[in-house]
Amino acid sequence: MSEYILGISCFYHDSAATLIKDGEILTAVQEERFTRKKHDSRFPKNAINYCLDSNGLYLKDIRFVVYYEKPFLTFKRLFKTYLTVAPRGLNSFLKAMNLWLGGKLFLRRNIKKNLEKIRNKKSEKKNKLPQILFVEHHQSHAGSAFFPSPFEKALILCLDGVGESVTTSTWIGNKNQIKPLWHIDFPHSIGLLYSAFTFYCGFKVNSGEYKLMGLAPYGEPIYVDKIKNNLIDIKEDGTFNLNIEYFEFHRGSRMTSDKFHKLFNAPPRKRESDILKFHMDLAASIQNVTEEVVIKIAKTLKKETGINNICLSGGVALNCVANGKLLKRKIFNEIWIQPASGDSGSSLGAALFCWYQYLKNPRTINPNDSMKGSYLGCSFNNKFIIEFLKKKCACFEVLEDEDLFKRIAFNIDRGKIVGWFDGPMEFGPRALGSRSIIADPRNKKMQKIMNLKIKNRESFRPFAPSVLNEDLQNIFQIIPESPYMLFVSQLNKEICKPMNANQKKLFGIDQLNVVRSSLPAITHIDYSARVQSVNKKTNRRYYKLIEAFKELTGCSVLINTSFNVRGEPIVCTPEDAFRCFMRTNIDILVMGNIVLFKENQNFNFKKEIFEEEFELD
Repeated sequence: MSEYILGISCFYHDSAATLIKDGEILTAVQEERFTRKKHDSRFPKNAINYCLDSNGLYLKDIRFVVYYEKPFLTFKRLFKTYLTVAPRGLNSFLKAMNLWLGGKLFLRRNIKKNLEKIRNKKSEKKNKLPQILFVEHHQSHAGSAFFPSPFEKALILCLDGVGESVTTSTWIGNKNQIKPLWHIDFPHSIGLLYSAFTFYCGFKVNSGEYKLMGLAPYGEPIYVDKIKNNLIDIKEDGTFNLNIEYFEFHRGSRMTSDKFHKLFNAPPRKRESDILKFHMDLAASIQNVTEEVVIKIAKTLKKETGINNICLSGGVALNCVANGKLLKRKIFNEIWIQPASGDSGSSLGAALFCWYQYLKNPRTINPNDSMKGSYLGCSFNNKFIIEFLKKKCACFEVLEDEDLFKRIAFNIDRGKIVGWFDGPMEFGPRALGSRSIIADPRNKKMQKIMNLKIKNRESFRPFAPSVLNEDLQNIFQIIPESPYMLFVSQLNKEICKPMNANQKKLFGIDQLNVVRSSLPAITHIDYSARVQSVNKKTNRRYYKLIEAFKELTGCSVLINTSFNVRGEPIVCTPEDAFRCFMRTNIDILVMGNIVLFKENQNFNFKKEIFEEEFELD
């Protein structure tokens, strides 16, 4: 008889639920996609309901519900930290204790109460709730990194802000077990150091780190020595210590202290204010330091164990620039990174840890990996989409696959921007051709158009390319496949265009208008790109669309950015996609085999959608 395990993460940020059956990953979804609240931290009731309903299950069918962290260990760390810094941080301490004593400390009871609300079917009321287990935070990260990987044996490196008390952990995964090597404890955290600079440069912690990474190539790493001489002591083996005097995150008030601000002779940048060369140089510097830590730890692990493969997880593993540098160093034969490396992916790691480590079940290894392309979320068939659009009185066409791919490729070639909604939703922060906005990478104006008129975000943010798997090495220097968009690679020199003397004199963001390659819309100012390679077996329809574009234009690359606007989660349902389409400058919406052209939609209806969304007078 099959056994089902439900993994959950919640109450901090990025709540999610994952359902596995006999070790196979069936469904994994983030709560934010349903609630439309970005990084939603609440109990993932909608995500759990979807996991159950989409697989025809009830809670009574679930053997274990596994939580991704051990709350008593987190409470112990918080209490110890506040005692260490007392009497400073008293207000923050009282606020935190109120939250913990009000429910977080009694998490098992809290989870049970929430599960009771989900168990609302008459047939379930007589049945007991599943058994609730707790897995340590970094065990969840390590489990999500190794168990779905294509390796029988591998090193595991987990880097994030902080779990219960661990901020960096190293492991060895072998068959169906993972064993710890060593770890670094709070407050010494490369993730929190990076987030401190995220805060200082005026971006939001836990989401703005991507912006800081994208800003880094515009600057020069001139503050590296200042950071290493004052803020962090990096040992030769990659282990490190922070000088906690420069920070406030351990007191719970803010990320950086007045001493930090004096070190750089400036207060934190206010959000939406001008980004100066100073901020670009800071971004470049902390990116450089982060890469140094990652590479030194990787070298140490390889030297100490001789193991040739490594898996990465934790929030820092989403730093695709550092991943690209690690790949380029060729320390390991292969690198595999969990596509949902943040806390949402820990719901997956917790479930898999239970199945393999706790229950000691044998592990079947997929030579590609077991993530199914990370297409693990909600899916809607053509019939459902058509019924929805009819209710909205929308104007649409239904096309067969071949006609659809050719027609959309033709319109992309003409400069149109397309909302692409197809198949199961991606799990994790990256859109991978299921909930994507796509366009022509050869158009030198497209980056600016999409940033300002579609995404409503900063103009310096780069866009990622999706490229046919077989053409990857013709365009990018990256060697292995990159299905999850987790490696940054330089473009091949043959398609790059060196800057002339006048262009080199341009400052910072002024360089955006310089055409650097034959694919200017996806070429960052350092001639790099965050690459997604598209495999025909993993996402056939997205592959066929790019193939149709290649047949028409000779170009096997499309711009791929997430289907959302600034401040919103990636779209989940046809309604989400239609709303985003109607209130932005997206020209065409494709949902399954259904196509909508903006010019054919009713203007008054568009106005209603816009006013409803923004609550205009």
